Amino acid sequence: MDYKYIEQLLERYWRCETSLQEEEILRAFFSQEDIPAALLPYRDLFTYGQREKEESVLGSDFDQRVLGIIEKDEPVKARVITMRHRLMPLFKAAAVVAIILTLGNAMQVALSDEDASRAVPSTATVNKPHKGPSVAKADSMKVDTLQHKMQTSVSSITK
Repeated sequence: MDYKYIEQLLERYWRCETSLQEEEILRAFFSQEDIPAALLPYRDLFTYGQREKEESVLGSDFDQRVLGIIEKDEPVKARVITMRHRLMPLFKAAAVVAIILTLGNAMQVALSDEDASRAVPSTATVNKPHKGPSVAKADSMKVDTLQHKMQTSVSSITK
């Protein structure tokens, strides 16, 4: 038997040029029992739809089972939403704004030129001895006024 017409239809099918009637001819041909060995690999492609129609059939009680599931009345559970839960997004937004402002201020302080010059002490002021009573001891220590006057007068004479 000559299967040139079927082979031509297959070539047109692969190029997507077949009509619905020609595809139906291919399905009818491949649903037969006697198919040449050269065309046998294409058989499953054209008989798949027909086999699935026969195998995938819903039972007669399917509609009743689905309607039985849908029609079940289940009580609605109400949830109480407190004021805290309602305002939680506002609290979160306020926390984010506070964090951003804090980080912005910290970066501004770290990058400002005035603070950088004040923060680095010069070596001359660090090693310079401090004359007079300590600031921490000034509150609790009595200063002898006579001795203090002598020191100031001696220092003014030496200058």
